[in-house]
Amino acid sequence: MRNTDPNALSGHSRESVSRRQLLATATTLGVAPWLLSAHASSGAAGSASPVHRNAGSRRKLGPMEVFPIGLGCQWHPGRSPQVVNDLYASSTDRQAAIALIRRAVDLGVTLIDTAEVYGPFMSEEILGEALQGIRDRVAVSTKFGFDVDPQSGARRGGLNSRPEHIRQVVEAQLRRLRTDRIDLLYQHRVDPQVPIEDVAGTMKDLIGQGKVRHYGLSEPGLQTVRRAHAVHPVAVIQNEYSMLWRGPEAQVLPLCEELGIGFVPWSPLGMGFLTGTVTARRRFDDLDFRASVPRFARDALPDNMPLVALVQTWARRKNVTPAQIALAWLTARKPWIVPIPGTTDVAHLEENVAAASISFSASELQELDTALAAIPIRGARLSPPVLGATGVEAPLKR
Repeated sequence: MRNTDPNALSGHSRESVSRRQLLATATTLGVAPWLLSAHASSGAAGSASPVHRNAGSRRKLGPMEVFPIGLGCQWHPGRSPQVVNDLYASSTDRQAAIALIRRAVDLGVTLIDTAEVYGPFMSEEILGEALQGIRDRVAVSTKFGFDVDPQSGARRGGLNSRPEHIRQVVEAQLRRLRTDRIDLLYQHRVDPQVPIEDVAGTMKDLIGQGKVRHYGLSEPGLQTVRRAHAVHPVAVIQNEYSMLWRGPEAQVLPLCEELGIGFVPWSPLGMGFLTGTVTARRRFDDLDFRASVPRFARDALPDNMPLVALVQTWARRKNVTPAQIALAWLTARKPWIVPIPGTTDVAHLEENVAAASISFSASELQELDTALAAIPIRGARLSPPVLGATGVEAPLKR
């Protein structure tokens, strides 16, 4: 997702002009912009041996096979019935959102992610409408776990992963998504009141009924993953992961590798930070989720700008955009990682999809990783209340 700071244009004109030129050239030639970007990237890489080259390919995500870049749909109602907002103060309208999803499918995207609580219900409803006639071309992932009234959408506060509630939610999700099955269903956050064995057992039942194909966990505690996996195999873990937040590398990714679990990074562009459109002077209004995030605070943001400068340097070096560098870096970490960048802009969607065709040589990755490790990041990744719901261990079953 992008949010361009009017004060940032002079400092990032090279990246902005490069992207505009890419899109303009693509339009003139009548080809997808990602094809031009991929060609440019290949030329810039020279003769170095790539670690992987995933152009047009699919990759394993647990038991699934999907395109290397997915799409996140995290939308909420705007000021009027047809306005759709994201968490970062970007807006579009409902028909444009539907067109964006269909464009993603045309570009080859096969994993589209949303959740019950996004809206609530709005994102699932838009996705369901957008996929009419093309449903079988994609894997739909959504989430349950917040205490939302399945009928009215009223937020009752807190979490709710009681088995009877999960079943009610899934029936409502199937109606909103206009489908007969959910390809990947996550517990959005671990419920500290419900044993994970009860949740995983419910998932196993729903899978047996054909209503759900696979299940996953988002921001879970490590032992909770093992306990759930013992009841029924966990397919995917979805956690925040990007150049800005590398926490999963310590324990979560090794656990995924051990158990054969796929990994989906949410906020793979660091809440827009890694696109180069946020400056040290940027201030966020109350409608922007980043206003409450410590690493975007007035005293922390300037100290974090060296990371942006590094990503921009690599974007120039490989003749791609900063966003593409950030996404390609993620897909280069492991062959079972699939980021799900969100956007309200079709041009940015095409730019993100193009990252699937960008590769790094082994020496490039080592050089980039060394530079990243030398840059400290100031500020927590989430506000204290939101952060407190991550890494939670479910209670033991009695």
